[in-house]
Formats: sequence, structure tokens, C-alpha cells
Amino acid sequence: MSMKVKTILVSQPEPKMENSPYLRLIEKEHVRVDFRPFIHVEGVDAKSVRQQKIDLKDFTAIILTSRNSVDHFFRIAEEMRFKVPDTMKYFCQSEAVAFYLQKYVVYRKRKIYVGKRNFVDLQPLFKKYKDEKFLLPSSDVLKSIVPDTLNELKLNWTRGIFYKTVISDLSDLRDVYYDVLVFFSPSGIESLLKNFPDFEQNNTRIAVFGNSTIQAATEAGLRIDIQAPTPETPSMTMALQKYITSVNKK
Repeated sequence: MSMKVKTILVSQPEPKMENSPYLRLIEKEHVRVDFRPFIHVEGVDAKSVRQQKIDLKDFTAIILTSRNSVDHFFRIAEEMRFKVPDTMKYFCQSEAVAFYLQKYVVYRKRKIYVGKRNFVDLQPLFKKYKDEKFLLPSSDVLKSIVPDTLNELKLNWTRGIFYKTVISDLSDLRDVYYDVLVFFSPSGIESLLKNFPDFEQNNTRIAVFGNSTIQAATEAGLRIDIQAPTPETPSMTMALQKYITSVNKK
């Protein structure tokens, strides 16, 4: 397939940072890149959290895996009129999540523990504080590594579904054609097929990030043309760059 690439649709919100690698891609390859979330997050209400038999005052520590989990934990706390005590411990999966926590708490006065990047990086911290009562505010979709790690350490933990991943309405894209569609999660693939059950790939190139997305695309019968991460192209923009350079120069 040597058809040139001129237009790309990324199934995520547009990055807010000024020096996004997508900007470099646009400038270097003279392609158009549009962003559109194929899925979005909706919070569940306090009543639904109570039905899960969750009482926020029962917990001494919160496990935060994403910015969404931060936002929705504090939203539910407010809806339940629960004043989060200063003694609460926060276990954040990454620096980015810990940094985001400052939106809600005064950083230097709180007990905040930070992992490197992956969930398993928190293990040494969990072992050190294994007597805490942990709450995991999460989406309805949860990677198995999270419960597996917590169960393996025999922690006293409870999962609360505080928000849900919902398929976005993409009906306005029905007659819009892109050379490349970029996916970062199985939910994105699911959204494509729910919105367009009669989708025919033809000359559309599919770019996927991560093993679970590759698996979902393959199971959906899609042809994968671009994939990341690989040793050569650890990021999606690098994989796109490499592919575009090779097909556009022909």
C-alpha cells in the first residue's frame, strides 16, 4: 500500500501542550491531523457509589491511577459532603497524577506517595503501608494488572466505580474520509464499530498503540498498517512519521 497520507484522525482529545509532537509531524510532513475522542468519561452519582456499599470514612488511603480518578474521587467526596481528612494518604501511579492532585489538596501538608509510571512500581510503597484501608476509585474498565497486584500483596482494598467509559457519538463523521485512523485503546476500536457497523477499511490505514489495542483491532478484522510502541518507534508520532516518510516519498 503506497497511497500517500494527507489526513490523519487521532481518536483522542487534542493535546493541550504547546510543543506537542503532532505539531512537529504536521510541519515536517505537511499533513492534516484532527483530534476527536471516540470515547469519553462520565461520572456516576453518589447514590450509585453508595449502592456499591462504599463509605468514604472507612478508608485511610486512596489509590489514584489517572487524573480522572482524582477528579471523580473529589467530586464524589463533595457530593457526599465528606471532608477528606488531612491524614488521608494518596498513592499516585505517576508524577503526572501526583502533580494533578494539587488541584484539590495543599501538597506539602499531605501524605503523597508516587510511583514511577506503571502500576507495579507502587509495590514497594504498598508493602511499606500494608495496614492501610485502601480505596481505588476507578472506571468501569480496569486493567487486570491493578487488582492482580493489590491481591497479590494481600492488601485490604476496595474498588469503587466512580466513572464510566462511554462511547462518543461520531455520526457527523459518517461521510468524512481520513487516510489514517489512530487508536490507543480497545474502547476506541469498539466505538468505531458501534458508530459505523458497516465500516469498510479499504484504503484507510489503521494505526494502533499497545498490545490490547492490536488484539482488539485484529479481532475486529481490521488490517493494522502502523503500530507502536516498537523498539524503533516507541511513540505513536514516531511510528506515524516513519510510515508517512516511506509512503509519501514514493
